[in-house]
Amino acid sequence: MKTRDIVLLVVLSCGAAAGFFAAAAYLFIRRRRRKREEDEDGTSCAIRVEHAPDSGREKSRLNGFLSLKTPLISTKTLGAQLETTSTSSPQAKSPAGSSAGAAASASTAQGERTPTAHNKQLQNVKGQDHPAHPSMAFLQNRSISLVDMYIDNSEPSENVGQIHFSLEYDFQNTTLILRIIQGKELPAKDLSGTSDPYVRVTLLPDKKHRLETKIKRRTLNPRWNETFYFEGFPIQKLQSRVLHLHVFDYDRFSRDDSIGEVFLPLCQVDLSEKPSFWKALKPPAKDKCGELLTSLCYHPSNSVLTLTLLKARNLKAKDINGKSDPYVKVWLQFGDKRIEKRKTAVFKCTLNPVFNDAFSFNVPWEKIRECSLDVQVMDFDNIGRNELIGRILLAGKNGSGASETKHWQDMITKPRQTIVQWHRLKPE
Repeated sequence: MKTRDIVLLVVLSCGAAAGFFAAAAYLFIRRRRRKREEDEDGTSCAIRVEHAPDSGREKSRLNGFLSLKTPLISTKTLGAQLETTSTSSPQAKSPAGSSAGAAASASTAQGERTPTAHNKQLQNVKGQDHPAHPSMAFLQNRSISLVDMYIDNSEPSENVGQIHFSLEYDFQNTTLILRIIQGKELPAKDLSGTSDPYVRVTLLPDKKHRLETKIKRRTLNPRWNETFYFEGFPIQKLQSRVLHLHVFDYDRFSRDDSIGEVFLPLCQVDLSEKPSFWKALKPPAKDKCGELLTSLCYHPSNSVLTLTLLKARNLKAKDINGKSDPYVKVWLQFGDKRIEKRKTAVFKCTLNPVFNDAFSFNVPWEKIRECSLDVQVMDFDNIGRNELIGRILLAGKNGSGASETKHWQDMITKPRQTIVQWHRLKPE
């Protein structure tokens, strides 16, 4: 008996040791593979920060180089016409009537009289002999990418102020120059009726490396007058970058309060014109359920309604590891009656899934205004009930929001066209 016990103990110990080493090897290989994937498309650039002369600080340079990743999350190209609208003009839009806009117009006119090599270089990138409007030049014949995630024409849900900034591109040194000038009519976040605002700058999709302006104390109309240089960016690469300006209120003893933010896809900007912008800040999302990119298309000839679920971003984490296992469940409804259900595959451990899934439903033309699509983003659980992350109701009449209703109406008024739109998920 003793010999048998010893043999059994040795066998169990060897099995446990083998399992432990196998798990460790799996985790090591997975970590190396993830690191290799992250480093595959890396590109290096240097960033300099320059403050205005009246700030009393000389130009400073960050040590070393920042590794910025390539941003595109490629998805299937939509077969039908992609409906995308422009958001901004390259000229300044000042709240008070904009003398800066006149200056930008003058520089544009001068550039038309004497075309420079810089303008020709930009036109070559666009691939057009006669370039289209700057805000649309790079939005034609493209698949959905990270840039499309930040094209948003909706008005801010509340007034949280405006920010004034300008952009310039040094073609010779392949450097993007950003000047953050001032803010206006920011909301008060402190008990004193003022705020201590500063701006955090990132070039998405890179979120690790961010720059910040100086903090302006006790003001709702700050003047920063600071310049940031993003070096080593060819003009082609900038077309897949999104400028993110996030205004915060500094708090010494607690977490800084978010005031508002602006996303500007650089593919919408004609950098040869040195544009200046006044942009309304958008308040941060309060429900924080995330957003879903969908497309709708209706063909009256064969009565087919097609819903395409492209991707989601910033979904709410439902698991203890800070992630979710999302999938989407879709119900076709007539009134309150559910007719047909579809669902996507489950995507493990992610808050930004790319679904690329299309569902088609047979809906007669005379019924298209009466039906709706209940779209629910769920978190899959092996043990227990699946949880709702957020939902939207796409309908021509009682949609879950103004954007959902407008999306449905645009689909009806533009048959056989694919209408793409982001929607904020609503909690139950």
